[in-house]
Amino acid sequence: MHKSLYGLKQAPRQWFAKLTSSLLSFGFIQSKADYSLFTLQQNAGYIAVFVYVDDLLFTGSNLSLIQQFKTHLYKWLHMKDLGDLKYFLRIEVVRSKQGIFLSQRKYVLDLLKETGMSNTKPVYLPMDPNMSLSHEDGELMSAPDKYRRLVGKLIYLTITRPDITYTVHVLSQFMQAPTITHYTTAFRVLRYLKNYPGQGVLLSSAFAPFLNVYCDSDWGRCPDSRKSVTVSYLVIPLSHGNLRNSL
Repeated sequence: MHKSLYGLKQAPRQWFAKLTSSLLSFGFIQSKADYSLFTLQQNAGYIAVFVYVDDLLFTGSNLSLIQQFKTHLYKWLHMKDLGDLKYFLRIEVVRSKQGIFLSQRKYVLDLLKETGMSNTKPVYLPMDPNMSLSHEDGELMSAPDKYRRLVGKLIYLTITRPDITYTVHVLSQFMQAPTITHYTTAFRVLRYLKNYPGQGVLLSSAFAPFLNVYCDSDWGRCPDSRKSVTVSYLVIPLSHGNLRNSL
């Protein structure tokens, strides 16, 4: 077979192989950490390309170099330029003079609607600070797949919501045998998200992005292993230029 037909299991592999050869011929280097990421560094500028199935997201520091790259792709592949990035993999992108704002507002609203939490009363903390979850808390769930799907969706939400990272990290430790208590704690995160579903990360144009990390640790806090727990506090620029702490 000289050509892969659309729909066959080898078609995606052949497509990615053809796309990869096209990018490498232009001078890109494929990342060893993420094979979907390609980067190009020249004196004229820098270009980064991210590939998801048959969608390409790219950015760079030189518009002329980007145009040359587009012309190169048009010679190899039949492609359509959709313009400036606005929505990609459920991440909303808004450009302004202040910078680039990333959020997952629609993703949060859809999640609240799916779980029946759209009209629930919001809370102002994703998790009770005095709560220490254990594997023996409460009765085991009869359908643990519901818990796993919910926590999986919350994990994806941490891309633009680092304020729930610590709570989601704790909840993800009980994937194997979740209990009703764990499930209730996960629903508290949804009540917290209802406060500001459109909150996200602002990549400011006024100053270089920065990240400050503060660490704290306790002694024997884990109720199962009695091991110490280390917590990292991040300070990053978020929506509306405010600085918010996240666990």
